[in-house]
Amino acid sequence: MKGRLVVLEGGEACGKSTQAARLARRLDAVLTREPGGTAVGERIRSLVLDAAAADLVPRAEALLMAAARAQHVAEVVAPALAAGRHVVSDRFTGSSLAYQGFGRGLSVDELRCLSHYATEGLEPDVVVLLELDATVATTRRARQLDRMEAAGTEFHRRVAEGFAVLAAAEPARWVRVDGEGTEDEVAERVWAAVIDRLDRAAGGEQQS
Repeated sequence: MKGRLVVLEGGEACGKSTQAARLARRLDAVLTREPGGTAVGERIRSLVLDAAAADLVPRAEALLMAAARAQHVAEVVAPALAAGRHVVSDRFTGSSLAYQGFGRGLSVDELRCLSHYATEGLEPDVVVLLELDATVATTRRARQLDRMEAAGTEFHRRVAEGFAVLAAAEPARWVRVDGEGTEDEVAERVWAAVIDRLDRAAGGEQQS
């Protein structure tokens, strides 16, 4: 059986990490995250999210994200999929397109090519976009903000719009899920959406 890559995307404090962990347990999947998931990736994550790295320019940020993704795919994602394991990742290529593309103003097409190079063409089978009102998300952040979280309201508005554009452009791969409600309520929505997409994918393979 072929392993599937399921990605959770969304803005800050939308509940991705919590839902990714719950989904991975339910699917008996490998749980990972970006940037991160490997020793190299976690070091890059620390740099990119460090509030002291305020002078990091958008292109450098994008290249660091791609480097972390290349290591992540080579070391964690691709081997797990090849072994028949499902993988659930908290962020993937969509975040680069939304954050560095729509958010930072870099070319989305160039970022797509960069990510394609980093992943050797690997694409998610399902992308769950968790959507949450910005006001609700703000109330969930009780700790000190990291560099990305502190980028400002306008930046995060552009990121949210970017995610919406990406989801609309690939409805067969992306599914939008309401992130409001209890963890259990959201988890059931995520589960229903993912199982539906995985069942469709399995059906398509059987027909081909």
